Amino acid sequence: GVCFPDLGGVIFFRLHRSSAEEPHILLECDSSVLDSIQKHLKLYKIRRKVTIAPCPDLSLWAVIPGEQPGDASSLPKRADQALLFTPDPRTEVMGWRLIAKKGANLSEIIPGSQLGDVQDYHRHRYKQGIPEGVKDLPPGVALPLESNLAFMNGISFTKGCYIGQELTARTHHMGVIRKRLLPVCFPTPLPSHGIPEGAEILTESGKPAGKFRAGGGELGIALLRLAHVNEPLCIKLAGDKVKLSATTPEWWPKPAAK
Repeated sequence: GVCFPDLGGVIFFRLHRSSAEEPHILLECDSSVLDSIQKHLKLYKIRRKVTIAPCPDLSLWAVIPGEQPGDASSLPKRADQALLFTPDPRTEVMGWRLIAKKGANLSEIIPGSQLGDVQDYHRHRYKQGIPEGVKDLPPGVALPLESNLAFMNGISFTKGCYIGQELTARTHHMGVIRKRLLPVCFPTPLPSHGIPEGAEILTESGKPAGKFRAGGGELGIALLRLAHVNEPLCIKLAGDKVKLSATTPEWWPKPAAK
C-alpha cells in the first residue's frame, strides 16, 4: 500500500505473504528525510518488539512501461532475483517498483529492458503529474487532497487516525477542491538554475493562479487553481515572463475536478 505522511511521500511494501508469518515491511522514502522518518516511527514504537533500520544493501528501481503495445503484458509477473517486484501502488501509468540487492543484474531480472537514468524517471512522472519527495510535497505545506493523494491510494476514508483526518474526509465527501497539483510544460527547456520552488504562477491578466513546485528541462509540476487550468499562464523570472501551460492527466478518475 501507499501512505503519505507529512514527510514528502512514503510508500510501504509488505514482504510477508500471510498473517501467520512474522511481519516484514519495507518503507520507501525520500533519502533527505530518512533520519526524520526513523525518529517519527520510533516515537510510536512504544514497547513493541519492532526493529526499525535502514537497508543500505538494497536498491530501488522503477520499471516504466514502454510506448509499444504489449510492453506491459510482456513483463514477468514475478522476478526470482528480486526481493520485490510489484505494480506501483499509486497508479498504473507509473509501472512497477522493483527492489533488489545492490549490484543485481537488471537485464536478467527484466529481460529485454533498457536501462534509463533518474532523469528519465522524473520526466515520466512529471508528464503524468505524479508528486514524489519533499520538493513536490513540501512538509507542512502540501495538503492531501490538493496533492491528488485520493487518486493514488494515498488516503483511507474508512480507517486510521491522522492529523487533519476529519477536515480531509469532509472536504472529500462534501467540499470543493479548488487547487490541485498538475503537470506543466514550458515551450523551451529552462536554464540550468531552473525556476525557484514556490514561484508564483500568474494568468495572462496577472491574476494569481498557483505555485510552481519542481521540475526539470521543459517539464514540471505545480499547484494550480482549477479555474485557470486552461488559460495561458506565466511566471515572472528575472524581469521576463516565462510562459507555461497545464494539462489534466489522463489517468485521473472521471470526473476529477471535484
